[in-house]
Amino acid sequence: MALRRFDLEAGGETFAFKPETEPTIQFWLDKYPVERKRSAVIPMLWLAQKDNDGWLSEPAMREVADRLEMPYIRVYEVATFYTMFRLQPVGKHHIQLCGTTPCMLRGANNLKEVCKSKIGKPMHVTDDGRLSWEEVECLGACVNAPMVQINDYYYEDLTPESFDEILSKLQNGVDVAPGTFVDRLNSGPAGELTSLMESGLFDGSRNAISELPNLPGAEPAEAETPEPAPAPKKSEEGKTTLIADSKKAETEIAGEKPEAVEVAAGEEDDLKRIKGIGPVNENALNDLGIYKFSQIAAWTQDNIDWVEGYLSFPGRIEREDWIAQAKALAAGEETEFSKRVDAGEVESSMDEEGDS
Repeated sequence: MALRRFDLEAGGETFAFKPETEPTIQFWLDKYPVERKRSAVIPMLWLAQKDNDGWLSEPAMREVADRLEMPYIRVYEVATFYTMFRLQPVGKHHIQLCGTTPCMLRGANNLKEVCKSKIGKPMHVTDDGRLSWEEVECLGACVNAPMVQINDYYYEDLTPESFDEILSKLQNGVDVAPGTFVDRLNSGPAGELTSLMESGLFDGSRNAISELPNLPGAEPAEAETPEPAPAPKKSEEGKTTLIADSKKAETEIAGEKPEAVEVAAGEEDDLKRIKGIGPVNENALNDLGIYKFSQIAAWTQDNIDWVEGYLSFPGRIEREDWIAQAKALAAGEETEFSKRVDAGEVESSMDEEGDS
């Protein structure tokens, strides 16, 4: 890959996302845990490029790094690796011309000459700031070759004449609808249909089929009506537990049911401070008489097997290390997760998300 450097002089000193972009930024940040928010670096860079007139300045990359709490160099590495990120100013309408073999065989080199004559060298911006271009690798629309991508949209089945007309209109402030520029529907054949013209090829008559199955109006086969699922059990507070019929389930689950205790109101431990226990699971454990960290800390392997069977998530207690967490919390210590819960940073400690 060629060396890619960003334009320090053209980028200025500052960058700020547009106010209308903030909801989209939050959408991407919400996709990842807080401690993994740097996973949003690519969509964040893409949004920064959108808000910076189609290219990434160095201040824009720094803004992304600051929001994701990443070292600047890590963001620079991503931006310089992916050619979807442009590192110098571009025109209002930036043309990406596919020069890969299928497009080249269908006339991409002729389109390249149009770009050179109408715009200039690759990445040159016209004096009016409207047009710029570059040659890129395959854009995945080979059946519609030759083609270009202008900003976010594809313009396909181009000739030098049709492409020249598109650029002229854009340069004069006239929008041009994307899509194919020949007589075809999407990627279908040019002109009228040329295949599957005989009805016998698709109505079943060629194979001596008198009637196609599942036609509208056909009598549907009688299907057995499934029995309704049992209603979920309600706790005393009216919350739904995870087991529909706990009495029956308790007699069929392997292992040994943990010993229950009774506690006065307000003396319960906040079991949600254990990673893996959210409001729904905490309610289910309370229904079993499990209210204290010390109870969970004392569970045997048989107790673990029984609870995992009861809550229908085998292996989770050991995988998330409930016992070690409970022992630490019962001793008055803190865990990294409990600190985040206490700080209000863990959504599952406030709603039912994450209990599946």
